[in-house]
Amino acid sequence: MEHLFSPLMYLPDEILMIILSNFHNMDVLYSLIGVNNRLDQIARDPYFTTQLALIKYNSSRVLTSSLSDLVLHRFCLHILPQICYKVKWFKLETLSMERILLAANYPNLNRLDILIMDQETDINLFNNESPLVHIFQNQIKTLSISGRKSIHDVYPINMRGKVFSHILIMFTSLLYLKFYQSNIGTTYISFNHQCPEFLSSTLVELHINVYYFDDCLYLLDGRLHQLRSLSIKAFHILPLQSSINQKPNLQRMSNLEKLALYLVIDYNEAFIDGNYLMKSINSHMPHLNEFIFNIRSIIFINNLAYLPSNDDVQRSFIKFDNHKIISCVDYFPKEQIGQCHIYSYPYTLIYYENLTNNFPGGLFNCVKIVEIFDERPFEHEFFIRIAQAFPFLQDLTITNMEAQQQKSDDNNRHVALIEYSYLAKLHLLSIHDDYAEQFLLDTKTCLPNNIHLIIDYDTLQRVTQNLTRDATRINYSKVERLSAHHKVDLSKYL
Repeated sequence: MEHLFSPLMYLPDEILMIILSNFHNMDVLYSLIGVNNRLDQIARDPYFTTQLALIKYNSSRVLTSSLSDLVLHRFCLHILPQICYKVKWFKLETLSMERILLAANYPNLNRLDILIMDQETDINLFNNESPLVHIFQNQIKTLSISGRKSIHDVYPINMRGKVFSHILIMFTSLLYLKFYQSNIGTTYISFNHQCPEFLSSTLVELHINVYYFDDCLYLLDGRLHQLRSLSIKAFHILPLQSSINQKPNLQRMSNLEKLALYLVIDYNEAFIDGNYLMKSINSHMPHLNEFIFNIRSIIFINNLAYLPSNDDVQRSFIKFDNHKIISCVDYFPKEQIGQCHIYSYPYTLIYYENLTNNFPGGLFNCVKIVEIFDERPFEHEFFIRIAQAFPFLQDLTITNMEAQQQKSDDNNRHVALIEYSYLAKLHLLSIHDDYAEQFLLDTKTCLPNNIHLIIDYDTLQRVTQNLTRDATRINYSKVERLSAHHKVDLSKYL
């Protein structure tokens, strides 16, 4: 085997290290350990042994699945026993985690990133009878639980809450926990409206997504009294004016120094604004020096005598001296609702929901998913603002049944051409035909290749004139995948 690496033997160690740093540590160890003394020594360098991911990657460098049994056997029998004292951080998946962690003694291991794979295996790993209890209890300070699938593909949401509780009970030395992040969408946990039994006197940082606001309150009731940093997202909150303002709970969290709060509150009695946040949260957390939030509150407006303006909401943040706060207030007469979106800037989420014509602008480099909705038409200039504000936009959903007021014909080259360089998925279902034209006419928009288009087929038929309209040919030719609301035989048109 050594002759396969003979060209490398003429390179100095520094150059070899630069070359090998472009490969996964797992591949370097698997390929070089045992070849000869020099390559063996290079492979044992802390650069390749301190942090080790024993999981398959896909072409996008995303962790996806287990290693083959052949590769896993070589690691457990020959490689890990030789480098075990150097490993500080493992990235593992649950199907092979037990085999790997029991293959050797890892005295310096203090961090685990675990990829969820299988329901039964996951539950058995995180109970008191697990053979890994001694490692979990005594060594692990930092833990990240993630998933390769979306929320419904692995196990029910309340079962994930049980796993979370078991983890906090088992990992008695845990300081930092991120639970449960998925490669596809956002995943949530729930304690199913039952008070959980866990507590922790060590945990100082927690990142978590909960399904109900009750789940959020359990985390804020003092059982995690050493927390200094909390990032929490609640999926859905119904009118809980009394519950959200539980002062005793927040007083027990007075040691918090950093709080990230992401909420959607439906049909509350009033908008959540700066005065509300100051009274309900900030005043009970004297050590809070970083408050990141993204809160969208929705109210019924049919019986309200006074409708707060955006200026009213913006003025309510006058006491937030060290924060840049953005607010956007909208009223929708047809649906008889009002919406107030407030967030700290710079924006930190990968999605922006229910964006309207009142969008205040800015630069959102982290956002990849945008949903826009309004009862007023979106004009061409609005889409220019969207493209500028979200330069890395990948997924766009439009909901608007109002016709555009500013029309242009197929040959109008005077409007600015809009480019969406990274757009991969375009949802055009609940729309007026004008918005299909907005994206399919080559005089208005330049789409990238390989678009996934979701559209009502009747709309597509009208706008493209049965796929014969010259002005739509270029952009429609870039559609790699079509999801039509009404399925028809397209073969005669292609």
